[in-house]
Amino acid sequence: MDIKRDYYEDIRLLGSGAKRFWFGVMMLALAVTPFLLPGHVLSDVNFIAINVIVAIGLNILVGFTGQVSLGHAGFFAIGAYATVLLMSAAQFVPFPLALLAAGLIAALFGFVLGLPSLKLEGPYLAIATLGFGMAITQIIGRFSVFGGRDGIQVPEVHYLDRLFVEYAGMTASAAKAADLYFIIIVFAVAMTIMARNIIKTRVGRAFIAIRDDDIAAQSMGVHVTLYKTLSFAVSAFFTGVAGGLYAIWLGYINPESFGFIMSVLFLAMVVVGGVGSIMGSVLGAIVISFLDLNLKQNTIVQIPVLGNVLVMFTDAVMDTNGIAYVSYIIFGLIMMLIVVFEPLGLFGFWIRIKKYWKTWPF
Repeated sequence: MDIKRDYYEDIRLLGSGAKRFWFGVMMLALAVTPFLLPGHVLSDVNFIAINVIVAIGLNILVGFTGQVSLGHAGFFAIGAYATVLLMSAAQFVPFPLALLAAGLIAALFGFVLGLPSLKLEGPYLAIATLGFGMAITQIIGRFSVFGGRDGIQVPEVHYLDRLFVEYAGMTASAAKAADLYFIIIVFAVAMTIMARNIIKTRVGRAFIAIRDDDIAAQSMGVHVTLYKTLSFAVSAFFTGVAGGLYAIWLGYINPESFGFIMSVLFLAMVVVGGVGSIMGSVLGAIVISFLDLNLKQNTIVQIPVLGNVLVMFTDAVMDTNGIAYVSYIIFGLIMMLIVVFEPLGLFGFWIRIKKYWKTWPF
């Protein structure tokens, strides 16, 4: 029987042969993915990996600390613009350093935003964070240094694309997507491991204690003020880094790219995936991002039979642009069904699958 003798044994990533084997399989699968998928599909994978980072960071705040936020699109915008400006204004700053610096800038804003969490809870804190997210986009749009409402062009990042063209026979677009994939996936894996280790340490236990009962946590010696603001800062750091990667992936950013709906989708990733779970964050980000990419107006219209029926229905009942709102209805119904039938979210399904295979075939 494997008995843990120290709390820090939980931080060990690969504590058994089975874990080392499956981790190796996952790394191998991630390494060969860009050579198996076409460029446009790989671009969607990049988008999903970026959202995985955001969902993990938001879950540290919402799931593990119990603080609600509807303003993470603001941190996302801060990370995106800070990365672009550091790369453009300071030519000597390489992309990785600019990205980490942008994450730290977002973390500073997160620390400041965390101060109201000391006095606000529940819907009041949600409204405060929502106001922050909306204010950030308004401020960005009014200053020419950020490109105003027209936006700003993002400098291109090149590392391995030429090698992919010369030795792997990829097209230029596919090589660019593969090059960006390796950048994003390295950050996604590294920050997932980072989040896991944070939760396993004393800091993570303090977050969880505050979530369960902040008064009891304070009576046990937890510095509630410090850890609440730290939770906002850590969550904002993750989101800021993801925002910088999003800017590079998108190639062009403007304030309209970071609207209220983006914050709602981020929160949906956490709720659908499973609140208070790293694996749930990953699963939720994958599913919600996939739905966001595929439940578009042109995709719905192309569905055999059902597409024509929906077009006729929306033309008869709604206005001429009604079909554009059907995607949101379907999107909402899918999320409702997941939450209703599995309160633990997709993480609940993952637990059931693990239990099934552990006891299979009995």
